[in-house]
Amino acid sequence: VGVIQMIDNGAFSDMRDGFVEEITGKYTGGEVEILDRNAQGDAAALNTICQEMADSGADVIATIATPATQAMVNMELDTPVFFIAVSDPVGAGVITDMEYPDKNATGTSNAIPVEDIFALSDQLTPGCETYGILYNTSEVNAVNTAANAKEYLEGAGLSYVEAVVTNSSEVQQAAQSLAEEVDAIFVPNDSMIQSAMPLVAEVAREAKIPVYGSSAVMVDSGAFATIAISDREIGAMTADMALEYLNGTSVEEIPSVVVPASDTVINKTTADQLGITFSDEVADSAVFVEDAR
Repeated sequence: VGVIQMIDNGAFSDMRDGFVEEITGKYTGGEVEILDRNAQGDAAALNTICQEMADSGADVIATIATPATQAMVNMELDTPVFFIAVSDPVGAGVITDMEYPDKNATGTSNAIPVEDIFALSDQLTPGCETYGILYNTSEVNAVNTAANAKEYLEGAGLSYVEAVVTNSSEVQQAAQSLAEEVDAIFVPNDSMIQSAMPLVAEVAREAKIPVYGSSAVMVDSGAFATIAISDREIGAMTADMALEYLNGTSVEEIPSVVVPASDTVINKTTADQLGITFSDEVADSAVFVEDAR
């Protein structure tokens, strides 16, 4: 079983661990060998890894998030690809129909609940009228989620300012430019920004504005809050789909699924620095974390 990820971060590691633990624990047809590869953020290395995986004789290949999935599916192999946490599989071009997967690929989608996250902002930090949207233009998942955010904000009569980056060295300056203009920052599901979240969080804390992220790992790294899914759970769900295939079900008969986000996750360290307090309802229902830094 091949496992490919584009970059190291806490969310991707949890997804990988959830997948590996589930498939090694439940497969009954023999011993499972895991071929685990990480491109460390290098697109050229990712392409090399995909070619090596194609030549490896793996029975199935799991890809974590959109860039790795696109790179692997585009090779048009006979080996099936089971993707983990691709926010918009159809928009990313890795399948054309969620119910009837093609391109020898299927898996799980972590579609970001944009409307719910902005509703959370209205609840926790009411009065935000201008949002910053910070994302990397080379990640289609981030671009699509940013487009959904802009559509929502326009419909709600709210303003937004975009700051886009093309590499990690631009993130801190982009965050600083937003902090001067906005009441809060929204970060889509973007692996580059997620890896640089401690820098973004530091800028936002100094400016006394909240950052709403798209994953629990962003909140662990200093973002203020989000509505999140369990990364281990989405990895395990994808492993169960791969097990269906290994037990005889064709890929086309295994629909891709959207895993709903349900947990409100709040960084208590950030909340304290921003001076934000919570109602009893929020205090009783949310998951509170401290800085992982």
